[in-house]
Amino acid sequence: MLKRVISITLAFIGLLVGAGFATGQETIQYFVSHGSIGIAGAVLAGLLISIGGMLSLQLGSYFLADEHNEVFQDISKKWVARFMDVSVMITLFSLGFVMLAGAGSTFNQQFGWPTWVGSTVMLALVIASGFLDINKVSNVIGALTPAMIIAVIIAFTYMMFNLPDDLSSLNDVAVQAESPISPWWLSAINYAGLVEIMAISMVLVIGGSYLDPRESSLGGLVGGIAYTVLLVMISVTLFLGADKVEGSSVPNLTLFEEIHPVMAIIAVFIVYAMIYNSAIGMFYALGRRLSAGKQSKFRLYFIITTLVGYAISFIGFGSLMAKVYPILGYLGLLLIAVLVIFYLRDRRKIASESKRRNKIRDLAYRKHHPDKEFTDDHAAEMEKLMGDSQISDDYLSDAVQEEVTDSLVQDDSVDFSEEDAEQLRDTDTPDSAKS
Repeated sequence: MLKRVISITLAFIGLLVGAGFATGQETIQYFVSHGSIGIAGAVLAGLLISIGGMLSLQLGSYFLADEHNEVFQDISKKWVARFMDVSVMITLFSLGFVMLAGAGSTFNQQFGWPTWVGSTVMLALVIASGFLDINKVSNVIGALTPAMIIAVIIAFTYMMFNLPDDLSSLNDVAVQAESPISPWWLSAINYAGLVEIMAISMVLVIGGSYLDPRESSLGGLVGGIAYTVLLVMISVTLFLGADKVEGSSVPNLTLFEEIHPVMAIIAVFIVYAMIYNSAIGMFYALGRRLSAGKQSKFRLYFIITTLVGYAISFIGFGSLMAKVYPILGYLGLLLIAVLVIFYLRDRRKIASESKRRNKIRDLAYRKHHPDKEFTDDHAAEMEKLMGDSQISDDYLSDAVQEEVTDSLVQDDSVDFSEEDAEQLRDTDTPDSAKS
């Protein structure tokens, strides 16, 4: 269980970091611009994100979701589901072109290149990635998420040991930054909504790849708390360095330049990679959603939406963020409300389903373990449990078998190979007793 929770936690954090605070501009506008009280806003936002992540991952697991719209249709009325689906698609597109703009600002600030250079390079990378195995590309770039986390910790530690001489003046400097939303508490709530709607499409799919809703929920809670700590750290760091990052398009790079020029060079590629991860994720998910039922059109839709986003990105990173993010944040709050209502209404069903799947998993483990006995009584019990589940037998059987066989393959004490797992995928049925 612990291994699965950690896996969910890391996936959740990696998803949020890219668009959440990679450049630092997000943190400036939503928190630092309110002065010292903005730090409390970061805490509030983090707590709400933890709750939203916990519910989203739990529901993704409960429905074994493959994509967000099937969950929306199951938890709400048809018109509400349609509204949320459209809202998510708008969010994917909007965040995609904001990320393209951010790529231009990143290279412009660090190297002095025209903004179109960074945006065009990002455009080429995103379109090229659409023709590759997206899972492999995302896994490689996702490996840089720990580097971003380490960078935040380094910047925070540096500022703690190099506190400004006049702390009292920092508040006056910080509030000079333009804030798209006031007061501080509404800004915090809006940010939580933004992160929720930004991440919901992939979060539901991540949750859907894990069998137990309780484990997924715990992973979301732990991931949300970890993200809160990072968010507070970067908010405090930027507040303490408010006089240094004032007017900067990419404040995080300015901070690292202050620490050491070499750190800034390293950081620019980490930030750029995180922006890429978010951009490809947004445009890829949008292309898949638009081409649902007509997969041959995916690349066409993917390229068209990316090119349109590229054109819009020239409005400018800071301007786009200030105008687009608040609107998306309010849409995200509506989404959180729908998730909370469904959870409060069906939490007992979710808890029962979690217990049921754990029993099914234990029986499946016994069934596939080469040294354990699996009787007809066990098979009958498994068949009844699967029949009681709200997920179809075949779909649930595949999910259980995948998780159990992966566990057996990774257990060196069990004589069970990847070839054994592959053979079971081709021949197994959910209710057959082990001979």
